[in-house]
Amino acid sequence: MTSRPALGKIGIWTAALKTDYAPSEQVGEAVAELEELGYGAVWLGGSPSPDQAGVLLDATSRITVATGILSIWDHEAAYVAERHTALNAAHDGRFLLGLGVSHSALAGERYQRPYTAMKEYLTALDSAPTPVPAAQRVLAALGPKMLELSRDRAAGAHPYLVTPEHTAKARDVLGKEAVLAPELKVVLDTDLDRARATARDYLGRYLALPNYTKNFKRLGFEDADFADGGSDRLLSAMYALGDAETIRARVDEFLAAGADHLAIQVVSDEQALPREQWRTLAEALPLDKS
Repeated sequence: MTSRPALGKIGIWTAALKTDYAPSEQVGEAVAELEELGYGAVWLGGSPSPDQAGVLLDATSRITVATGILSIWDHEAAYVAERHTALNAAHDGRFLLGLGVSHSALAGERYQRPYTAMKEYLTALDSAPTPVPAAQRVLAALGPKMLELSRDRAAGAHPYLVTPEHTAKARDVLGKEAVLAPELKVVLDTDLDRARATARDYLGRYLALPNYTKNFKRLGFEDADFADGGSDRLLSAMYALGDAETIRARVDEFLAAGADHLAIQVVSDEQALPREQWRTLAEALPLDKS
């Protein structure tokens, strides 16, 4: 049986390491430092291509590189399977394929029957000349049906914008063996009002996407929580706000709820790669620094 890439307990989720946003040399330096700091994985956001993930793999030797997530509407399955095989052959099996159905606002008219489309995409990966083993792919799953698919036809799930309560429910659906690697947004700022403003400014873009608001309602939130960038209650649930120790406590909640791995996304007002924040968190989080 093909083994799945090792993730460690803590990884970094970021779209800023895409070469769309930063030069290859800068990207390489940043991801190499993440590896040295002891993070187990880097999740490349923004529907990256396998070749963009390859830039990160080329710059490192140990860390797992995952797509978080690759949209099935943007990348043909046959191409993805071919590149997946080539990248893993060249980089000791360190590439994990994270797949998702994205959102109707982003995919447009292509967004038809997303659950069925994901099943068909997985079948295409299975039947490609160079198949992608189930152990080397995870799904961006929020609701029960996609979580079940993550359990049955992938290594597990990579839920985005969720809570420890969602993590516990996802673990119940996935069972003990499947990997559960949720994402958590953090704002490293001890000024709570300012931290909330930063968080609210970023969260607003997601509140226009029904996939997320539907999941929030499953967790007990209401329409009133979605107004003006999100209520304080919603922000407190979806973010860790404060100093590194406060964030560590929230990380421990996710791990205790059943997460095998947590993908940390640093949210800040800065446009550059948040390398200083990654360093600060590395001192507080349970990383493998060996």
